[in-house]
Formats: sequence, C-alpha cells, structure tokens
Amino acid sequence: MEFIGSLCLILISTAIGGHFSARLNLPAVIGELLVGILLGPALLNWLQPNDFIHFFSEIGVVILMFIAGLESDLSLLRRFIRPSTYVAVVGMLFPILIAYLTGLYFHFSQLESIFLGVTFAATSVSISVVVLQEMKQLDSYEGTTILGAAVVDDVLAVIVLSILISFSGGQVNSSGNKQNLVLSLLLQIGYFVLLFVLGRWVIPYVMHFSSKLLVPASETLISLVLCLGLADLADITGLSTVIGAFFAGLAIGQTDYKVLIDRNIEPIGYAVFIPVFFVSIGLNMTFTGIINDFWLFFVLSIGGILSKLLGAGLGAKLAHFSWPSSFMIGAGMVSRGEMALIIAQLGIQSHLLSTDRYSAVIGAIIITTLIAPFLLRGTISKINH
Repeated sequence: MEFIGSLCLILISTAIGGHFSARLNLPAVIGELLVGILLGPALLNWLQPNDFIHFFSEIGVVILMFIAGLESDLSLLRRFIRPSTYVAVVGMLFPILIAYLTGLYFHFSQLESIFLGVTFAATSVSISVVVLQEMKQLDSYEGTTILGAAVVDDVLAVIVLSILISFSGGQVNSSGNKQNLVLSLLLQIGYFVLLFVLGRWVIPYVMHFSSKLLVPASETLISLVLCLGLADLADITGLSTVIGAFFAGLAIGQTDYKVLIDRNIEPIGYAVFIPVFFVSIGLNMTFTGIINDFWLFFVLSIGGILSKLLGAGLGAKLAHFSWPSSFMIGAGMVSRGEMALIIAQLGIQSHLLSTDRYSAVIGAIIITTLIAPFLLRGTISKINH
C-alpha cells in the first residue's frame, strides 16, 4: 500500500505549490510541476516514476483534455470564426516552422523535429484569461478573439498530434507494409466520422437518457463512460487517447448538461488525477538535462516566445486589427501551459521525443508560460494609454 503514502504526499504538496503559484499570479500548474521537480530525482528523490504514477497520470491527462473540450465555447467560435482562425492557423505555422528548424539544427530526426514543432504550436490561454479579467479586457474584441483562437488552436493541435502519433506507430509497426498503413488511415477517418455522428446526434440523447437513471451522479457517470470509451476507441484506431476525450467534452459541452458535468468532473480531475499528471512531468525533468542542453533550451525559449507573438500577431493583422491590438492578441497566445506539457509527455510515450532532450523542452515550455502574463499586461497597458 506504499502508493497511498505517495498519493498523499503528491496531493498535499501540489495543493501548497499551486497555492503559492496562484499567489504570485502564475498558473497553479507551474507550482504543481515544480513540486514534481522538488520531490523527484532532480532534488529530494522522495518520488520516482513508477506504474502507479504512470496509470494515474494517464487518467489525469484524459480527464484534463475532457475538461478542455467541455469548456471550449463553440458559440463564441462561431461568432468570431474568421479572426480566430487567422490567429490560430498563422499562430501555429510560425512556431511549427521555427521549432522544426531548431530540431534539425540540434540533430533531431525529421519526425522528432516535426513533433517539436507541434509541441510549440499548442497554446494554453488559461493564464491569459486571468490577465484579461484583471484588466477588464475579457469581453473586448481582442479578448474574445484570443478565446476563439484558443478553441481552434486546441482542435488543430489535437488532430495534428494524433495523426503524427498514428504515423509514427504505422512507421514502426507496418515494416513497409502499405496495406497496413492504408487500413490504419481508413480506420482513423472512420473514427472522425463516428465522432461527428456521435457528437451531433447520439451523445445529446445519451446524456438525456442518463438523467433518468436511478443512481447517484448518473449524468457524471455516463459522461465519464463516454470520455473513457471514446479515448480507448481512439487508441485502438492508432490515434491519441486525448482526441477522444477532447471531442467527448466538446460534444457534451453543447448539451444542457455542460454546467453540471463541468462542476462534477473538475473535483474528480483536479483533486486526484491531474495533480499526479503534472508531478509526473516534473519527475522526469532534471537540471542536469537543461545544463547539458542549455543552447537547445535557450533557442526553444526565445523561439517559442517570438514565434507565437509574431505568428498570432500577424494572423490578427490579417484579420484587420491595428498593430497594437495585433500584438496584444499575439501576447495572449504565447503561453504554452498544460497543452504543450501534455503533448511533450505523449511524445515521450510515443518515442517522438528522446528522454535526453525532455528537460530542455519542458524548461522552454515553462519559460513561455512564465513570460506570457508580463507580455500581455505590457501590451494592454500600452493600448490603454
């Protein structure tokens, strides 16, 4: 029963770390990740990566992506589809190109370099939302475009990641057998068609049926079944589990049960599984890894900040925003946060990111997340003056 003590240590430590992180106006995730570094082999060595932490973190990432889908506002996206798409697409192309070239320069393989690009293409605007709220800009045209672009960014990142993992698996497993590759591709297309059908017609009916069940928390129970079931089905077809969880959340988020499920799922995720996921990332990170790969860490940090700032900013300019507003939107998209951390972790599991380079990549993701609120506050202050 040793794992119970480990879980207790993780939960109390992440609660304290997250609290102090929030007091410093930083995302709680930064504190939780630093706890993993503190308790892990990098410093105190009280915790080591093991099966218990691996399984809990797997469930954590699935629930985290389910919540991300659940909280994605599609009605907002429909109203701001044009500027949001410009910001998201151009804001993804720049980081993909910069990180891909960086990977090649530091002797990554072609596939690893593409994966590095996808990692730094992701955006997490949770920290930007806090800044926008503080400075009363959340309902502004710029603030709403940032939120809309984040939805497009998430959807594109999840799809591209799944295809990349699928291609990597096909490349490893098919041994040159094109028939296997074609069959795998057809299965994946069929999966996306199934997602559309389920999301459009089946899931709303299932959720309505769940409210009739005479068991406690029946709606939450059925939503978890849908989340885990679609995640497992995605894995069977060779896609990433996160795509099933994300689109399950997206579909349930369009029903009348969105608020209820969100309120009930968050305690399950954030009280147990999600803290273990973020700690597991810190456990695999070492300061030696950053020092040994300092120039990779440095280039990815600077490139990660500038590529998103300029890319998303240029996308906003193409959507006819002024230059100051464009830079504000670009600054709002800089933070990589949990989305990039999830992708990096999946990369390790799929052998698309080597453990030797892991610390430098995670370190760069942390830097972009730390610098984002200061950039956004600075650009908003300039606009207001």
